[in-house]
Amino acid sequence: MSTYTIDSSTSRANPQPTPGKRLTVPALRDRKGGAPIVALTAYTMRFAQLLDPHCDLLLVGDSLGQVIYGLPSTVPVTLDMMCNHGAAVVRGSWHALVAVDMPFGSYEESPEQAFRNASRILKETGAAAVKLEGGEAMAETVAFLSARGIPVIGHVGLTPQAVNALGGYRARGRDDAEAAKILADARAVAEAGCFLLVLEGVMEEIAVEATRTVACPTIGIGASAQCDGQILVTEDMLGLFERTPRFVRKFGDLAGEISQAAEAYAAEVTARSFPGEGQIYRPKA
Repeated sequence: MSTYTIDSSTSRANPQPTPGKRLTVPALRDRKGGAPIVALTAYTMRFAQLLDPHCDLLLVGDSLGQVIYGLPSTVPVTLDMMCNHGAAVVRGSWHALVAVDMPFGSYEESPEQAFRNASRILKETGAAAVKLEGGEAMAETVAFLSARGIPVIGHVGLTPQAVNALGGYRARGRDDAEAAKILADARAVAEAGCFLLVLEGVMEEIAVEATRTVACPTIGIGASAQCDGQILVTEDMLGLFERTPRFVRKFGDLAGEISQAAEAYAAEVTARSFPGEGQIYRPKA
């Protein structure tokens, strides 16, 4: 729930969240096998305000590279981008736990590099956790961060930062060897200490088996309804893009609504019917 106040400097009505307690890392970790965790991506203050009452987790994903900046992949995303958007999402939320993706190149070199950059993210954004991609190769880093007070969300299966090595965005685990590798990756980062684990773009049986065998909750995206929670890119879910991955269900048609609103606005401007009496200022009598 939100109330609205008027910002005197801009005359905008700003939603003010009802004070409450933000969800914590232990609270989400304890949801294993319980009520499904509802997660969506958020990149801006306003979207955070709208999504927060309905979500347990808001992820500031490096997918902002494509969604916000029009980049071809997540690889060019910078730490500055993640910190700036992470801080905006924290300012716009009060209920959901906020986590921020560590961008490509900010953690792979060593656990020490990962700690420096993860601590910067938490300091500059106020977020509660970071997310990083990778399985067995990243287990040492997950353990290093977790032991030093930085909560980590793992991410295995289709890992977008590795798109060049993977050769594209196809679903993973179609053969036995790859399926076994994904399950080993899931177990490795879970045992290393991640408190949530994202399973992306994997065969359903892999997601079911990983959910059954790892101790932390799993968050599916193109995985299985039997995961402990689900996440989607919000803009995909809202229908803002014509083309989306197969695993997306569009719960709205914001692209159509925005187009219609812009068309109506353009028509009134062209006809000189906007602004009208209700939108202009005249001297008081």
